[in-house]
Amino acid sequence: ARPNAAQFKQLVVTALRELHGEVGAALPVDVLTYEEKTLSAILRVISSGLVKLWSALTLLGFYQNRRCAFRVLQTSPFLLALSGNSRELVLD
Repeated sequence: ARPNAAQFKQLVVTALRELHGEVGAALPVDVLTYEEKTLSAILRVISSGLVKLWSALTLLGFYQNRRCAFRVLQTSPFLLALSGNSRELVLD
C-alpha cells in the first residue's frame, strides 16, 4: 500500500492523534515534499513539536492493516541543511 501525498499527511495526523490525542492532532505539521515512489518525505514542524511528531511516527505500527515503520534520516532547524549532505560534497 503506497499512500499518495494526501493519505500520507492523514497518516501523520492519525499517528499524532493516536498517541497525543486531539492536542497532538492539532500540531501544525507540513509535508514539504513527498515522493510516492521512494516513500520519502520532508516534514516541517515547530521545534517544540518535534518530540511529539517523532514519537508518534516511531510508535505507529500499522497502515491499512499492514505493518509499517518510519525512519528519520535527518533533522535540522534549517531547511537549507536538508537540501544536501555535506559529507558527500565533491569540490572541484
